[in-house]
Order: sequence, then C-alpha cells, then structure tokens
Amino acid sequence: MTNGLTDDEVKAITTAVEHAIAYRQGVPDRPVPPRICLDEAVARFRTALTGEGQSAEDVISDIIRDADDGLNQMSSANFYGYVLGGSHPVGVAADMMLSAWGQNAGSAFETPAITGMERAVCDWVIDLLGLPEGSGAGLVTGATVANTEGIMAARHKLLAQQGWDVEQDGLFGAPEFPVLIGEAAHSAPLAALRYAGLGAGRVTKLKTDSEGRIEVEPFLKALEACDRPPLAILQAGQINSGAYDYFDELVPAVHARGGWVHIDGAFGLWLAAVPELAERLRGVELADSWAVDLHKWLNAPFDAGMVIVRDRAPLVASMSAWGSYLPETTAHWEPTDSTIELSRRARGIPVYAILRHLGRSGVRELVSRHCRLAGEIAQKLSAEPGLQVLNQVVCNQLALVCGDDDHGDNLTQQVLELVQQNGKVYPTHGEWQGRFIIRISVICYATRDAHADTLVDEIITAWRQVQQHPVKNVTAT
Repeated sequence: MTNGLTDDEVKAITTAVEHAIAYRQGVPDRPVPPRICLDEAVARFRTALTGEGQSAEDVISDIIRDADDGLNQMSSANFYGYVLGGSHPVGVAADMMLSAWGQNAGSAFETPAITGMERAVCDWVIDLLGLPEGSGAGLVTGATVANTEGIMAARHKLLAQQGWDVEQDGLFGAPEFPVLIGEAAHSAPLAALRYAGLGAGRVTKLKTDSEGRIEVEPFLKALEACDRPPLAILQAGQINSGAYDYFDELVPAVHARGGWVHIDGAFGLWLAAVPELAERLRGVELADSWAVDLHKWLNAPFDAGMVIVRDRAPLVASMSAWGSYLPETTAHWEPTDSTIELSRRARGIPVYAILRHLGRSGVRELVSRHCRLAGEIAQKLSAEPGLQVLNQVVCNQLALVCGDDDHGDNLTQQVLELVQQNGKVYPTHGEWQGRFIIRISVICYATRDAHADTLVDEIITAWRQVQQHPVKNVTAT
C-alpha cells in the first residue's frame, strides 16, 4: 500500500484546480453579490449526513454546483465592502500549494522551509512599514487576534512593572492599570480588551474629532489623571474616515508616564510603505506594538494578519506554551512563541509569494493607486447635487451620504440597496457622525480607474432614480 493519490482523489484535485481558474477568470462577468438568500443556502447544504460516503470527485463537483450562486465575488475589482482585499492570484496559487503540503506551521524544527519563508515575511513587513528593526512578530488570523496579542503583551509588561506575573497568577487580585482609547475606535481592540480579561467597559473613552482622531488636549488631561502607567490604544486608519491619530504628540506623552502604546493599524498602517504618504503616520514607529492585516491591503488570501512588538520579550512571555513533548527551543525563535496557536496553517506563505511578486515598488504602487482612486471617487461623487462625502479622504475610505440630515438616512439606504441589487458594484453600509452611510473601501488589487468610474456611475444613477421614486421607509441593509 502506498500513500499516493487514488484516481478518484486525482480527479477531485484536478476538478478543484480547474474550477478555481475558471471561477477567477469569470469573476469580472458575474454579479458581485450572491444570487440566493441565506435561508436557501442553508437549506441546500444543511441536510442529513448520508450513511455511505460519496466519491471525492463527486463531492467537489457538488460543492462547486451548489455554492456557485451563493458566493459574493469578494475578489472582484468592483467589491468595495468592509476593507477586505481581493485575494491576489499569486497568493491564491501559493495557498493551494501549501494546502497540498499539509504543513503545521507551529514548529520551526519540523517545518524549516515554512519558518524560513515566514521569518522573511516578518522582516519584510516590519521594514516596509518603517517599524523598528529587530521587533518581534507573529503571524495570526487578522487584526482582531493581532490586537489581542499586542494588548496581552502590554498587559504582561505593565503588570510586571508592578511586580505581578499575570501568566502565572492570572488577573484575580492583580493590580490595575488605566486603559485609554478613542470613542471612535474599531470594535477589534475593544474585543481584544475583553479577550485579554481587561474588559471593554472599564476603559477611559476619549473624545474624538469629526474625523475620528483622538483630540490631543483631552488625551493629555486623561493621561495626567492616570495614577499608574497606562495602556493607550491609538488608531492608524479609522474604519469610516481612514483618519490617523496624532502619534507624534500622543506616543511620547504616554512613554513619559511609563506607559505602553498599541496601534490598531489593520489597513491604515500600510501608508507607511509609501514615502509620499508616510508623513500622515508621523510618529507611528514610536509605539510599542502594532496590529496589521495582511489580507487587506496586501490582498493575501484569508486569513492573514501580523502582530508586531518592539520588545519581543513581553510577546513571548504572554504567548509561549511549551509542553514536554515539544522540541527544545533553538537559536531561532519558534513560531509558537509569538502566537496563541500551537497548530496552525502556514498563512505566511501566500504573503511571501505576494511580496516576492510585487516587490517594494509594487506594494507602493498598490497603496498609492488606491488612495488616488479614493480621492477621485470622492471628488466625482461630491460634484453630484445631493451627494456628500463626510470625511477628508486621507487614504482609501469614503463615507458617503445622500440627501439632507432630515431624510438622508432613508435615502442613503435606498441608494445602497439599489446599487447592491443592480450587482455591478458592491459598497457596504456603516454609521458615521450620526448618519447612515455608504462606506466605500478601495482596496482590491485589481481595482483600476475604469472600475472606479463604474462605481461612481452606479451610485449617481441610483441616487437619481431614488430622487424620482423615493420610498418613505426602508429596512436597514
């Protein structure tokens, strides 16, 4: 008996690869949103498990057939929702390959090739973002886990300064430390505070300006009121406006109090890779830890993110989980020293492939192109009477409203629903400055000027139709 593939298994893999190529080639011609509802999709798949199994080829063929009209074309150049990224084809190719390799990326000793590539990814990303050389890093699922690990590293350091070993003794009876965060922060760091046992409701939420930036004076006053070194969570890229906190003023002030600064930089941190845009993040490199997504602006396949910590020791102290059956640590840091997981997918390999493919200049072109397109989209939409972009466009995010304050929410919802139903482009919703908004995220690797023009045309056409035939009330999208 061999460990090779049966004819049936070969057919299954071949069918999957052929479908993957055909699907990606056909994405530009497909409506962007799914064509069936959730209930229909669940009913289609949630059936009783059969007593006898199916052939491998039939299983794959059935999945392809049954899933087709329930897919959202998130890899489309016309998808503008949720700041997702479009799964770059080079990354997809590497992702398929690593699935075939079946490597558990948790051990450097067992998977040296994987660790070698992932170490390169960490070095390259730290360098591209202009962060301190020699920082520790861990490859994680995305910004939520990256924020969690950065906050847990901060928790270790701030409690160790007070003589408390949180990894050994837990949080029961532990000394406290203040946590400062902006009132317009994303949900990811707030969730991370919960996961780290610090509680989202015990933080001091600080006043932010019209763009979602923490106001400096209230921040400094809150800092003066801290009786112990605090954890301050700042933001590189507000989810609606794309705005950046005033790192060059806030970070040194926190450090003067002996505190730790963590940056939620899921997508916005990538502007640091573009010399002509990096000034917008002035001082971000002074922080202690950073969270960044790789499946957003790098367009890596899901899921991929990175936590970066200036001093690797607190990260290792809070993450390491050694067992007697595991090999002894070597001169090279172990992947499990920097992540919550012991067993995990080699998610750094698609990122390695994308970075090798793009190079430094390709990353810069990608980020700068999206920022340029966002600015041009905002200018064209704002020229249409009744449409208003609420934010200053400093990167790739737009917050669009339709109509006046009294009826704008209802009209904006109608426009969004009509645009999504037409299916040519797919922006999504949000809430900003007390208004229901159409949130536009320009972040797919494939998005070019012609796609941006299609987006503008679709929104303006829908807006004109809604003005002619308004509906009094609509259900929120």
